Amino acid sequence: MSQVAETQYYHHGRFRLAGGVLPDAITAYQTFGDPKNPVIVFPTCYKGKLDSQSYMVGEGKVLDPRKYYVVTIALFSNGESSSPSNTPAPFNGPYFPTVTYEDNVRAQYAVLTQKLGIKKVFCVIGFSMGAQQVNAFVKSNDGFAEPLQAYHWSIMYPDFLERYIAICGSARTSPHSQCALEGPKAALSASKDFQDGHYKSTPQHGIRAFARAFSAWAHSQAWYAKKGYLFDGRHTSLDDFLREDWEGDLLEWDANDLLTLLNTWQLGDVSLIRDGGHFEDCLGAIKARSLIMPCKKDLFFAPEDSQNEMQFLNNAKLVIIDSEWGHMAGAGLNVHDDEFIQAEVKKFLEEP
Repeated sequence: MSQVAETQYYHHGRFRLAGGVLPDAITAYQTFGDPKNPVIVFPTCYKGKLDSQSYMVGEGKVLDPRKYYVVTIALFSNGESSSPSNTPAPFNGPYFPTVTYEDNVRAQYAVLTQKLGIKKVFCVIGFSMGAQQVNAFVKSNDGFAEPLQAYHWSIMYPDFLERYIAICGSARTSPHSQCALEGPKAALSASKDFQDGHYKSTPQHGIRAFARAFSAWAHSQAWYAKKGYLFDGRHTSLDDFLREDWEGDLLEWDANDLLTLLNTWQLGDVSLIRDGGHFEDCLGAIKARSLIMPCKKDLFFAPEDSQNEMQFLNNAKLVIIDSEWGHMAGAGLNVHDDEFIQAEVKKFLEEP
């Protein structure tokens, strides 16, 4: 059973970001269950709204509110937390500051500690950009460092977090992934109706081009070769799939939100939080127990990246998702992969 929760908003007041300051930054979040239960934090991903987290949260699901106190938190620039689309002048639209994962995790920590009164987090779990946040909870020499989400949590706040789960994500965005994201970004920003971010109505040409450029990376070549895009007759052609599932979905988003959030993704690197960019030392300092779950055919976050990270993580388990769905294997879109992931997550959460 899926759960329905009211979206709540935490006002940070003046809040520093990597690219400047917001006079009244806002983080949107939802809570499920009893605060006396072990706390699980579940941040959103790229193209993720708070209601998109329901595939994991609910009675009978792996994040069961009868057993855990689940807090889902929206990333900056997702249209719910502070974003180019909902921030008043002078930081509206294209004037919105650059945001990093570190900024997001620092804001989420404030929600958990200052608003919800949480003293300890049992687990942070995330998919894609949500996974990248998990590793940032390690303390710097000057106190708490400003921290990808699941990864960033473990670096920024090591004594606050017990364990984390990274699904289809990595501790830093690879050069290949950064390059892959340049395609859709250029398609949108160079479109005739984007107008350098000063558009007065939805830039249809730009967002539709963005959607088509992005779609090729979301699933594997094998998935496309086997015509997975037909979804057992739901679509009649590849173009139908692109038009409805990609263009249709992304036309509901603000273009500046899409680009600002994508930039956060491209900037992800936990080693910039501490150890002067020394990746191996940074991962080696992580205290929390971890479950790392890349997909075998993910084109954004190759499993080889996770295998490389395992050389330096001290208390981590690697489970590869053997799926042709590619990156989207972790998004709860197909029963087979979803059951496999939730079974592994359940096992990890219940380990003593």
